Amino acid sequence: MSEAVKSINPVPYHASNWLSKVIVRPIQRKDLLALEWDGEYNHFRRVYLEVFRRMRSGLAIMWAADLPEEGIIGQVFVQYSSSRQELADGQNRAYVHSFRVKRPYRGAGLGSKLMNVAETGLIQRGYKYVTLNVSHTNPGARHLYSRLGYRVVGPDPGIWSYHDDRGVLQQVNDPGWRMQKRL
Repeated sequence: MSEAVKSINPVPYHASNWLSKVIVRPIQRKDLLALEWDGEYNHFRRVYLEVFRRMRSGLAIMWAADLPEEGIIGQVFVQYSSSRQELADGQNRAYVHSFRVKRPYRGAGLGSKLMNVAETGLIQRGYKYVTLNVSHTNPGARHLYSRLGYRVVGPDPGIWSYHDDRGVLQQVNDPGWRMQKRL
């Protein structure tokens, strides 16, 4: 296959074949650069590093969907505790964030597979609820979450901040919905 064709259609297998080859595993330090998806998310470099540190301290888990010969094609992070108790309280409620699947791999069940692994891990840890926020501008994600059993429990202002890869404080204003699922 020529490089031009490969770059237009990077999915090397039929969906049923490639999905069965995906390994969902905890992220390792060497994976952090791959989470930037060839520069698309490099502005979150410091965020990823902070979540990785929280994971090493037992306060979070970062899951990667790894397709052999392709690399990381999806991710989901789970925060066990937060200063915002309505998101994660460290005992009964955890918070899912940074859930992404690369565009060519969407719609084949990978998102459901990632969420299932995250939820199974929470059940094993004794959590009873999982929360997440979804942007008003992302109806596809909201539909997926609804299909997986999440229900809207209220609005979320979507106001937060982070330091980008250059150390500059970035303010985010992305209103959405808070969704929750009983595990």
